[in-house]
Amino acid sequence: MPLKRRQAGGLHRVLGTAALFSTAYGNVGSSIYYALGLVTVFALGLTPVAFVISGAIFFFTAVTYAEATARFPEAGGSSSFTRHAFNEAVSFFAGWAQMLNYTVTIAISAIFVPHYLAIFGGGDTLRTHPADIIGGGLVVLALAGLNIVGVKEAAGLNIFLALADLATQALLVVIGLFVVLSPDTLQSNVHLGVTPTWGDFIISIPVAMVAYTGIETISNMAEEAIDPPRHVPRSIMYVVVAVFAIYAFLPSVALSAMPVGPATQQQVHDAKAFDTSNQDLRPGDPTSDLAIRYANDPVAGLVKNLGLPDTIESGLGYYVAILAGTILIIATNAGIIGVSRLTYSMGQHRQLPEALRRVHPRFSTPYVAIALYSVVAVALMFGNSTFLGNLYAFGAMLSFTLAHASVIWMRHTMSGADMPYRGPLSYRVGSYDLPLFAVLGGLSTFVFWLVTIAKHFADRVAPVGLAWLVIGMIVYAVYRRTQGLPLTETVLAPAAAFGPAVEVEYRSILLPLTSHAITDEMTVTALRLAAESGTKLIALYPIQVPLDRPLADPMLLESERAEHELREAAALGSQYGVSVVTRIVRTRNVGQAIVEEARRRGSEIIVLGAEQRQRGGEKMFGRVIDYVLRNADCRVMVGTPALG
Repeated sequence: MPLKRRQAGGLHRVLGTAALFSTAYGNVGSSIYYALGLVTVFALGLTPVAFVISGAIFFFTAVTYAEATARFPEAGGSSSFTRHAFNEAVSFFAGWAQMLNYTVTIAISAIFVPHYLAIFGGGDTLRTHPADIIGGGLVVLALAGLNIVGVKEAAGLNIFLALADLATQALLVVIGLFVVLSPDTLQSNVHLGVTPTWGDFIISIPVAMVAYTGIETISNMAEEAIDPPRHVPRSIMYVVVAVFAIYAFLPSVALSAMPVGPATQQQVHDAKAFDTSNQDLRPGDPTSDLAIRYANDPVAGLVKNLGLPDTIESGLGYYVAILAGTILIIATNAGIIGVSRLTYSMGQHRQLPEALRRVHPRFSTPYVAIALYSVVAVALMFGNSTFLGNLYAFGAMLSFTLAHASVIWMRHTMSGADMPYRGPLSYRVGSYDLPLFAVLGGLSTFVFWLVTIAKHFADRVAPVGLAWLVIGMIVYAVYRRTQGLPLTETVLAPAAAFGPAVEVEYRSILLPLTSHAITDEMTVTALRLAAESGTKLIALYPIQVPLDRPLADPMLLESERAEHELREAAALGSQYGVSVVTRIVRTRNVGQAIVEEARRRGSEIIVLGAEQRQRGGEKMFGRVIDYVLRNADCRVMVGTPALG
């Protein structure tokens, strides 16, 4: 008798567009608290223009990530894209650049926490070295400890803070538009070629890309998305619109409140005290308090200079400080999580030595990677914030360039019919489907990567970045050779076994769902297995797309049915205390989709239900199950009801 599934109370942890957007904006939006000051150091009055140009590059990059992630919804970002497009060596190169990005994100987010919390005590001391290094280091070490123990983030709190952050930034823009925005002041801030110089302005554009830290977040969460071809592109575009709207106006408001002018003796003193890159600033040189006194807490500086009544300014200042500190701590934690996820993914593909992805015997967390990269992040804090911003630009420009190159090459080598999402600005040129967004984005990021190298040898940014890449490639080559592995071929690490009863304990269980009654019974079976093993359950609903329809076809009726079934599975999972990750996948071959998802997840068992026809005992899903049984790399459990 089919089991009647009941809707459990509470929220279900299924990642749709809203959840993906909120989480990603929480990471991307946090960068406003340091990016505004970093860019103004170089761009001065042209800071709004620098953000607009970097925003256009970000748009091209976001479309690239949307298309590639929809095609391959798995963690890894550009490292995953390059693996599918090129080979394992290029994938490592991209992943190692990403690792630099994550490590710098940890450092730059943490070191700005004491800058904003200084309003509660400590004053300028907390805004300068070494106090901010000590404070930021304590934040990193505390979060590293929590991640090793395995304390999880509160997803609901993160979403709330992300929305509060977006609302606060929008509020500051609205207040600024009415209170301080002055087109005349903005115009007088700029003397083309002089204030700023063309060289400094060009440098500011890749630095402005630090404003978009976190775009990898959606890519890394794609495995948890309900329907990646629909939800991933939408959420990425929403992030682009929200972030671009803030950066299109907030810099103009800030430079109206703190205009560019001749440097005073106090500003010359502040440049040295706050350890900005303007160490050689002289009285009379063009500058702004946004690039000097408030370079380390630009949003707090904006609040102080809006000209609001003292009571409102004080209250808003404390509120912004609390929000900024909290958001930056969450961004730091996201960087640590990103490092651990990427290390595990690279270890799974035998790109890094086993020691780096070693899992704690008690807490089952990658404690070696977390500890190592946290220490490296603290060490990077000894460079000033401008150094960190430029170092992020070095890693990000390279990582983004490789992502763009992957999409360009995938369009050439892979079938367009199997592309779930096709980015805008795509054109047919003969037999080639040209992704103009990837071409423009790739050329831009590559040129600015070269600019970052050429302009930043003296301040140690380029030497540190290049040394990071060289060390990584040496480690990769030596490790692969000592293990007898080819440099360019993908080789997966064997699944680790835990505990004496590995025959019955599973770390990942895949459950393909349909609307048929037998699926209800197999859902319960899979949930019981997951509950006994203390593991997660991957609920997959494959939608078979006919050959005469494009793979990206919304198929709304089937999608609604799929989401209904997945919601019910998640609800039932809450009754068993099991975390259910839900996924919709569009495919031409259901069996192939199931096998590929199991491989991507590293599942130890696939649980399938098979109804039988009354005539001749023929199985309804005979071809699907036969394909899975023949091709799966793991155990397969098939359940069928008795006939009659």
